[in-house]
Amino acid sequence: MSADSSSCKGRLFFMMVLEFFIWGAWLPLIFGYLPSLGFSPGQQSLILNAFPISSIVGMFFSNQWADRKFVPEKFLAFSHLIGGLAILGCGFAREFWPFFLLMLVHCLLYVPTISITNSIAFAHMKDPEKEFGLVRVGGTIGWILAAWPFTFIFVNWDAVSAAQPAGLVDWLGTALSHPLTGDAAKAATKWTFIVAGIASLMLAAFSLTLPRSAQKPAAAAGEKLAWLEALRLLKHPFVLVLWVVTLFDSFVHNCYFNWTGVFLGTAPEAGGVGIASNWITPVMSIGQVAEILTMFVLGVTLKKLGWRTTMIVGILGHAARFAVYAFFPQSAVMIITVQVLHGICYAFFFATVYIFVDAYFPKDIRSSAQGLFNLQILGLGALLANSICPWLMQSVYTVNGVTDFKGLFLVPLFVASTAAVALALFFRPPAAGANPANAGAAPH
Repeated sequence: MSADSSSCKGRLFFMMVLEFFIWGAWLPLIFGYLPSLGFSPGQQSLILNAFPISSIVGMFFSNQWADRKFVPEKFLAFSHLIGGLAILGCGFAREFWPFFLLMLVHCLLYVPTISITNSIAFAHMKDPEKEFGLVRVGGTIGWILAAWPFTFIFVNWDAVSAAQPAGLVDWLGTALSHPLTGDAAKAATKWTFIVAGIASLMLAAFSLTLPRSAQKPAAAAGEKLAWLEALRLLKHPFVLVLWVVTLFDSFVHNCYFNWTGVFLGTAPEAGGVGIASNWITPVMSIGQVAEILTMFVLGVTLKKLGWRTTMIVGILGHAARFAVYAFFPQSAVMIITVQVLHGICYAFFFATVYIFVDAYFPKDIRSSAQGLFNLQILGLGALLANSICPWLMQSVYTVNGVTDFKGLFLVPLFVASTAAVALALFFRPPAAGANPANAGAAPH
């Protein structure tokens, strides 16, 4: 690898670190922060659904601009400049409407950049199947870097000082066992949005240093909409099957985030695992650590297994994880260990889908094609889960204050298993040279 190539990959890697650091900084703690501001359940839903709604809007508007109107790096810089100022403002907003509007602006501008960063990365790779996993792992590292430091922002340092711990191990144990509560925790949570905003502004500036993509040709009269061209590719059965299965897998993926924190924190006598509240986020972050390792072997896995088998393994990772949740809830060791499957679930399905799209879709609509699948991954799947999961947990599987976690977890277990079978039976991408999207050859 030449020095120029190494420098390019390094910049793409750091782009991914910042891209997902922004999201990882505010998302994990917002679920508890919104009630502390006095927002009603309906208001909380509106704020939380700003992200998936933005995925849907982005499919039809902002990705069209990125594909046909702008140099991607400039689009990335603009989005993170305005979006960064908006999420920064969320750290200071205390009323519903200012908070909601700022979050909506941020999400409308941030969500399309997930597709744009993928497109920028693919544009500068000679072998995306081999190289994308190594660059995309920067996003996973960014998410982890955002999650762990905030553990210490929420420490009650006065209590730690009063305990007078002796030595590093004792100090660390004391710090992690004395979290902030009440108004103090509420005040500290605002820093998640402030840090996310600063990172977004950094990425806006850094975007201008990224390797340049080819200038888009001037728009011709009567030019077709990029998103419409991407949607028309759904007429091909292999694309439609993958698109529908992606919706199922996204629903299952979001079931995990909706329910796992509650399950881990619920007392064993009530059917949960009984993990201390300040350890829940670190336990869940084991999945991101495992994702890093999985990304390193993704290229080799695709070469050996092909698209279909790799994706099926990714979906079955979800099924296996929910099976452990359902049938071994009292085994904290198994529950913690099974978090490593997150790496397989994400890399072997979602990251593989992104690589597949780059291989099979025409160059002039790839951002919109990425957005077509992000419509499922970040939009409709999340909306479906956010709408159904609270109802299932609180109204269907909870009786007299006790949740039937086994019955609850059998739902995503069934959905994931069905999606894997559907992919195995009906997903048949064309062989090399017979690609209806006129893209390059790819394994299947």
